[in-house]
Amino acid sequence: MSIATKLKSLNRNQLIAIVFYVSTGILLFASLPLTRFPPHLGFLGILGLISAYSLLTKRAWAPWLMFILLITNTVFSLYTLYFVGLSNVMVALSMLTYAVLTWIVTALVLIKRKD
Repeated sequence: MSIATKLKSLNRNQLIAIVFYVSTGILLFASLPLTRFPPHLGFLGILGLISAYSLLTKRAWAPWLMFILLITNTVFSLYTLYFVGLSNVMVALSMLTYAVLTWIVTALVLIKRKD
């Protein structure tokens, strides 16, 4: 089955989630050299890409992985927000946006999913 047929069989919410997880995974990997290679950024990037793959292939463990990713992304964002505070406004805004979008995307997929 080609990727085009898999993408046509997905609903809009799943497609939004796949694009979100792939883009955040790539962004986290791209920020690794800029932040002196912290392992948690690589871990979150890998989890994001695996989550996008599991949504694309409609795996049974996709909701569980999304829930784990929701918790880890929230902890990472709030931890960074707490320690950065208002000293760096761009980092604070990006972490707040990341946390909010993670919650929105997870809610879109998990609430509206078909069993």
